[in-house]
This record gives sequence, C-alpha cells and structure tokens, in this order.
Amino acid sequence: MNPADAAALDQLATPILWLDGQGAVRDCNAAFSTWLSVGKRRLLGQDIDQLDQERPRIRDLCAQCLLPEERMQALRLQLRFAEQRERFADAIVVREADGWRIEWHPRAEFDGSDPALALPAALSVALKGLAHELRNPLAGLKGAAQLLQKKTQEQPQAQALVKLIENEVVRLTQLIDQFMHPAPPKAQAPLNIHGVLETVRQLADAEAGWSVKLVRDYDPSLPEVIGDADRLTQAVLNLVRNALQSGAGEVVLRTRADHQVQIADRLSRLAIRVEIADNGRGVPEDLQEQIFLPLVSGRAEGTGLGLPLALQIAREHQGSLSFRSRPGHTVFTLLLPVPEESA
Repeated sequence: MNPADAAALDQLATPILWLDGQGAVRDCNAAFSTWLSVGKRRLLGQDIDQLDQERPRIRDLCAQCLLPEERMQALRLQLRFAEQRERFADAIVVREADGWRIEWHPRAEFDGSDPALALPAALSVALKGLAHELRNPLAGLKGAAQLLQKKTQEQPQAQALVKLIENEVVRLTQLIDQFMHPAPPKAQAPLNIHGVLETVRQLADAEAGWSVKLVRDYDPSLPEVIGDADRLTQAVLNLVRNALQSGAGEVVLRTRADHQVQIADRLSRLAIRVEIADNGRGVPEDLQEQIFLPLVSGRAEGTGLGLPLALQIAREHQGSLSFRSRPGHTVFTLLLPVPEESA
C-alpha cells in the first residue's frame, strides 16, 4: 500500500483491519485502533484469535474467502483486546493477494440475558394489564370506521383510508387476543416484502401526516421470502414508529439483496436486507446496550416493548435485527434469509 492510500484510509471513519496469510494483524487504520481503544503498534502482529471472542469464527470466515476479491459478510462479531471491554460489529471480509481485509461496522449490543427469553414474561405482565383498556377504544374505532364508510361511498380515497383503519383495528384486536390467549404461530407462506413495506408506509403516512417525508428505495428484483405478513408488518411498523418518535423529518424504507450472509449460526446464500433509516435524534448512548431488552425506553411515555417484539419477530423468521445510530442518522437493519430454492 502506497503512502497516499494509507493516508486516505486513515481519514475513513470506518474501522478497517488487514490480516496476513497466517491470520495475524498486518495493519489497521486509525479508526480501527480508536474503536478498539488500543494503539496501532500494540495490535500489529497479534493473532486474530487473540481478538476474536468467538474464536475461531473470524479465522473460519477468512478461510471461506479463497478467491481474489471474494467476500463474506458476518453479523455480531465480538472483539476484545486484553482487558478492554468487548466491542461488537458486523463485518465484511475480503480476500486480497497477501491476506484479508476486514471492514467493521460497529454496532451496539445488549448486555445480559437474551431478550427473546425475557420478552414473553415482560409482555405478559405489561400487556395483560393493558388489554382490557385497549379493547373498548378498538371497538369504538371499528364502529366509527363503519359509519365513515357509509358517509364516504362516493369518495374512493376516503374509502381506502377507512378500509385501512378497519384492517388495523382487526389486526390489533387479533394481536391482543394472541397475547392474552397464545396460540400456535400461523404457517408461514411466500410473500413479497414490498407488500409489507407498502402497508407500513400507508399506516405511517396516515399517522405522521405532513410532518415526515417517507421515502421508498426498493430493489424491485428481490425474490419472495417465507414469512407471516402480519408479524413482519408489526415488526417494521414498530421500527418506523420508533423513527417517528425520535423526531425524524425523513424516514427511508430501503431493500437490497445480500449474498453469502452469516445470520446467527447459519450461512445464507441470499438474504433480503430491509433498512429503516431516519435523521432523528438517534438512540441515546446510555441505552444502546440495552435497547432490545423489554421495558427499556428512551421516552417517558414509551413502553419499551416495540424493539424487543421486532427482534422476536425477526428471529421467528430465522432472521436478525441490528442497528447503528448517531444523532441525525439511525439505521435499523432487518435481515431475512431467502429459501435455497429461490436464492
């Protein structure tokens, strides 16, 4: 690497690490040593297994990149140098002529028990107390929607909004029933993720009005995924509402295809990436490690149930949910694997 390239890489905010052919640290940019809170000289020559808290996970990822410029993606890698605290990041591993280049995307992580295990008990306590209070307003909304439908028969646009209200009342009523009287999950079926996003966009648009700009950035070539449309709608709607409540003036719904993605312990040849990006206040720094835990909220009026529920739904679909956040730029990323026969 020539001096000009090295200087340019040191200006990047993205942490980058280079490994030699034996898996030892050959070089890193300033962002990586700053992120890990370790001087660059101390890192040089370190075996990657000494940094990898799930060793040999990183070494195994490198071993799968055999061809020049071949790349692998992985989620929620854990790094730590000596007695420093753990860092968490998603990573892109790229094969180079003399080793590997790893690009790191730091992310917050919860610390403690698995929110997927803590969630059912917390939901039971919180929602059973709310269920009876919610049923009456929902019944009122349903009756009001039926009256509006009769009065707006000559107004197609108004009829569409009334139908949206009715559908949401039914969905919320069913959601309450599911929490009060749990039943086996519905069978998942092929679905177009953009249908889910369009439902969420309509609901968010009706809720936010002119105060927020909702932007579509869809890849129309994406294949179907297997899932429960109602549950995925709930998960994405929770994420969008989270953005609205953070004071965002713009929310972007983005879809892309990711290849060779590590989700939990499985490698997916193809996954759909759904991003909800906003320019709001961001996730408070003191809450970033607990944001997926039940009953944790950055707002006095918040329930702290939206994000844990979204995480649970992602896991129901063998997917993952992660985020990166700073004031003015927050992105929640939902990854959903595509069935092998469709990949």
